[in-house]
Amino acid sequence: MAATILVVEDEPAIQELISYSLEQAGYRALRAASAEEALEMVRAALPDLVVLDWMLPGMSGVEFARRLRAEKRTREVPLIMLTARAEEQDKLRGLDSGADDYITKPFSPRELNARVKAVLRRRAPDTTDEAVEIAGLMLDPAGHRVTGGGTRIELGPTEFRLLHFLMTHPDRVYTRAQLLDHVWGDHVFVEERTIDVHIRRLRKALEQTGHHRLIQTVRSAGYRLSVQG
Repeated sequence: MAATILVVEDEPAIQELISYSLEQAGYRALRAASAEEALEMVRAALPDLVVLDWMLPGMSGVEFARRLRAEKRTREVPLIMLTARAEEQDKLRGLDSGADDYITKPFSPRELNARVKAVLRRRAPDTTDEAVEIAGLMLDPAGHRVTGGGTRIELGPTEFRLLHFLMTHPDRVYTRAQLLDHVWGDHVFVEERTIDVHIRRLRKALEQTGHHRLIQTVRSAGYRLSVQG
């Protein structure tokens, strides 16, 4: 699934250039001309990453970043700050506000896309198209293909997304609520026990190659994918 990137930029020409470049790279771009508008969009649904201009009308980009980092729901959303400020102290201020990266204007679309890819790889690896392999289990997001020891494994779209998330966050325990937020999206309201149904389906599909043992239930906590099996 293509990563959703929120572009917060008040200059229409720059906003269009950034959005077009991201869409050409395969991302889904959302647009906001102010921090206030962006906050409303984030409240409706979390983006996978925010590209944020420092100088905005009303609330500044720095204040917007601080607000995201101050709330539990939004503190993990990756941020890339855009600014014409090139001084080191300004860069440090931007990073201190919670930005994951900092790009000085003017910049090329190629540089922006490279920075976006790097931040997503580091902060949200399940949103990239890079293949991942654990204990002989291979998942290729670009080809939407899963194999175990070379054997093709057929998965439904939800089980595929669930496995992709778990494989890109191995050995970490996630509650049902956390998995719903990460895999379904925090704006989708379904019963937490829905996770149990999809975990059972995923395990059943992985049984043919023995990789079902990787998906572990942690009592009173949730689920994890163990690299040890």
